[in-house]
Amino acid sequence: MSDTLYDLAIIGGGINGCGIARDAAGRGYSVYLCEKNDIGGATSSASTKLLHGGLRYLEHYEFRLVKEALLERETLWSIAPHIVRPLRFILPYSKGMRPAWMLRLGLFIYDHLGGRKLLPGTRRVDLARGQFSQGLRSDLRLGFEYSDCWVEDNRLVVLNAIDAQEKGAVIRTRTACVAARPLPQGGWQVVTEDAETGRRETIRARMLVNAGGPWANAIVREIAGRVPRGRVRQVQGSHIVVPKLYDHDRCFIFQNSDGRIVFTIPYEDQYTLIGTTDRDYPGDPADVAASEEEIAYLCNLASTYFRMPVEPADVVWTYSGVRPLYDDGSSAAQAATRDYVLEVDDSLKAPVLSIFGGKITTYRRLAESALDLVEERLGQTLRQSGFSKGWTGTTPLPGGDFAPGDFDVQVVRLKREYGFLPDGLATRLVRQYGTRAWRLLAGKEKLGDLGRHFGADLTQAEVDFLCANEWTRSADDILFRRSKLGLRMTAAEIAGLEAYLKGTYEQRRSA
Repeated sequence: MSDTLYDLAIIGGGINGCGIARDAAGRGYSVYLCEKNDIGGATSSASTKLLHGGLRYLEHYEFRLVKEALLERETLWSIAPHIVRPLRFILPYSKGMRPAWMLRLGLFIYDHLGGRKLLPGTRRVDLARGQFSQGLRSDLRLGFEYSDCWVEDNRLVVLNAIDAQEKGAVIRTRTACVAARPLPQGGWQVVTEDAETGRRETIRARMLVNAGGPWANAIVREIAGRVPRGRVRQVQGSHIVVPKLYDHDRCFIFQNSDGRIVFTIPYEDQYTLIGTTDRDYPGDPADVAASEEEIAYLCNLASTYFRMPVEPADVVWTYSGVRPLYDDGSSAAQAATRDYVLEVDDSLKAPVLSIFGGKITTYRRLAESALDLVEERLGQTLRQSGFSKGWTGTTPLPGGDFAPGDFDVQVVRLKREYGFLPDGLATRLVRQYGTRAWRLLAGKEKLGDLGRHFGADLTQAEVDFLCANEWTRSADDILFRRSKLGLRMTAAEIAGLEAYLKGTYEQRRSA
């Protein structure tokens, strides 16, 4: 048995697991987190990338959830202004759907429920003329514009993990938990296995946190040997990316006759993101992919609002994830609660906390609620951390130590200090790394110092930085999770990056 004892062993490196790890490490708890694949590589990379209150949740009377989510939009913008930015959404009024008075009432509540300070409020917009009419059906004449925020979802997970690690947490990626056994004296013996080397590690923990997302039930049942009390409802959400449908920067939120809503969002400059679907998914979450039926559904819905039809042949990329919603018995997947449920099993002096449900917008508040339960069982840590409850809402995430609204100021500063950077690359580096872009560029005096060019604007210096600091191993990690540069690279360029990563990883292993 290992002599290493941790306060918390967290299984799962998605947004909830990494959010809990950050909060706990900041409060002085010792933390061990294992993730069987890439950090934030499953559900947390497959969201619609929105920090939003959930306008449609008002129809299901989830006022507490909506209020908490609305408050979190500006909180997360303030601590991560590099990866969070405000968006304006237009909700067109369409006859036969929700009546105009209901839309106005819902948006009035949305504006005033969440303590909005920085984001602009709702207004009516004319869709019959002007830039916002571009491409829309001619009979769509009235719309309502409101605010939410965009977030780079995988980067939010990664930054929480980086901050947790810098505050003392041990983060093991591509490392599966293969067994967790209660100890006679209390606590857990946890065994993990590195997926690449097969090496096993055994640690002890005073408390186990099950943040496995879609795999939460299996972790409790198969690894910890307990009977789960809560249940995960696996709901598939798929998205498609097509060449951009319009030139302006507004997003649309469209109503469908089946009661669902779908967003169209300007994406990566050249594209439009369309999503999402909501349907129960009975299979293995690791195998989820957008089906032909879902692709056709999203294309058909977009086509009912735009003059030019959107066809499956237009789709350049798809992604899909399984949302681990709490099973509240709702008959329809889109009606299932997005709220979270925290379940603690205190039997055998080996407490295990399981996370069911939740949404990326409220991950930080979920982590605070989880730490309340941890403190009840483990007591407050005696380590001098300097942080207490609520610290994660006021302390910037790595690279986010500048004011909301000052993003362009940071780009200008980076360009001034590294004048060889093309404008697009400077903007992207600040968007991806914030003030940590200066670390990546340290010592570079000309463009050639960034090394090999892999395609798009990806350089060897950035790849090496990601491998050294963000647990990246594969081209997918870099091109479709940490960034979306893969949309602008050829198959040959992607293969070249994969070969480089394999070579450098083998060199590191043999060193």
